[in-house]
Amino acid sequence: MRLNTWLIVGAVLLVLGGVFFVSSGKVADFDPFRIISMPPPPETDFVPNSQESSATTTNESPAESEPTESGVCTGANSSNYDCYEQHYIKLVKEKGIQAAFVDLKARYGNNSFVVAQCHPLTHVIGREAALKFKSPGEAYTQGDGYCWSGYYHGVLETFLSAVGRENLPQEINGICDDVEGKDRYSFDYYNCVHGLGHGVMAITDTELFKSLDYCDLLEGSWEQKSCASGVFMENVIVDNLNHFTKYLKPEEPLYPCTAVEERYKQTCYLMQTSYVLKVNNGDFANTFEWCRKAESAHRATCFQSLGRDVSGRTSSNVAKSNQLCLLGKDYFERSNCVIGAVKDFISYFHSDQEAKVFCASFADEKLKSVCDSTTVSYYAQF
Repeated sequence: MRLNTWLIVGAVLLVLGGVFFVSSGKVADFDPFRIISMPPPPETDFVPNSQESSATTTNESPAESEPTESGVCTGANSSNYDCYEQHYIKLVKEKGIQAAFVDLKARYGNNSFVVAQCHPLTHVIGREAALKFKSPGEAYTQGDGYCWSGYYHGVLETFLSAVGRENLPQEINGICDDVEGKDRYSFDYYNCVHGLGHGVMAITDTELFKSLDYCDLLEGSWEQKSCASGVFMENVIVDNLNHFTKYLKPEEPLYPCTAVEERYKQTCYLMQTSYVLKVNNGDFANTFEWCRKAESAHRATCFQSLGRDVSGRTSSNVAKSNQLCLLGKDYFERSNCVIGAVKDFISYFHSDQEAKVFCASFADEKLKSVCDSTTVSYYAQF
């Protein structure tokens, strides 16, 4: 499961048909795969610099262009996932990775199904592309971070499948060794370890708690949490079409965060509001209510997760994000929403300029101040 992406370079996301919200805080027609923020690195003198990343990780709006094979997956098949899956497997095999992304980006601007399935489809591209390389690090040099780094997650799924569940405990710590920037916790390295979480969910058939056990085998708490973030993201993006899970409960939308070990609760809550919003059809006011029910130690995290979704579901629209965060009943709720939202602005645009505009939109000086200070500290991680 938004930094060079967690995760992203970009201009403004195309909005199909516009994004609207009403007084209850409902939002529709959005890109559903914004990501939670990368954990700060352990004590180190190095501050990750995204410009030193080896991978191509843009999330720009696609240029005006035609798909490379415009007659494929159209008409009745324009919302057929299997058609797209086979199409991108074939494109990667026959024309290469970039040809697949050119085609995907061209379709993105005209097909709401592709918008909704863009992240899983980039998983498909990554899984197939990985067959061309000897290691994740090598595959990453040819990557594209479009649609929230799904390519990188797919790469890890293929390599973990090759390792096999039986051998994984002995090999999991070395899988990301050759990724550029491991020693300084680069974004590429984060994407690899985060991708491990997606990969272990694949080889365990989405057994969330067993997947977390595999994350526990990693050396270093940063690595463990980064892996867990992939586990929780994979769990949340369930659509019962291409992703299935038994670890979500519509009647208890904060689950599994309420059930995981304490050390993984924060990582879980940083993603869970995306599922709450799915259950309540995008009702932000209701999601604020659910976050109030979270364990007291994790309510701030829940409201920050909600802030990420505020930005994600409005395609980082300043006015709409501002108004939705103000649905919080007090400064605690609003400020944490703002923190989550401004981090997402930075992750999405891979810049602090849009974040500064967002911060300036608040009349409340305390909210503006916490927004500004978060912008400075979070952007430094890039």
